[in-house]
Amino acid sequence: QVQLVESGGGLVQAGGSLRLSCAYSASGGTSTIDRVAWFRQAPGKAREFVATVTRSGGGTLYGDPVKGRFTISSDCLKNTVYLQMNSLNPEDTGVYYCAAAARRPRAWDVRSPQEWQYWGQGTLVIVSA
Repeated sequence: QVQLVESGGGLVQAGGSLRLSCAYSASGGTSTIDRVAWFRQAPGKAREFVATVTRSGGGTLYGDPVKGRFTISSDCLKNTVYLQMNSLNPEDTGVYYCAAAARRPRAWDVRSPQEWQYWGQGTLVIVSA
């Protein structure tokens, strides 16, 4: 069983920054986790891919709306993935979810929420104009 706990959300003014954390654990050992991602969901909208990284810190990929503003990183010694968010704007408002997936032998679409096996409860980010 994999557990993910997000933290770091809050209220920030446009142009400001926040750092989200995703602490993960697994009953079978954290080596079962291959990749971690952040998604977000604004009210009335579909869940949207934000960024992903491998547990070892490589293989980063970003959604187009956040490229150049957000940075994802992984600290496998702390079993934590971070999302540094800079130059925030009101369109970044939403619940931010952490997701994790085990290694799989086939190619898969990391941008698709349906492909991810494990999810946290989410942390709310509100960016005021």
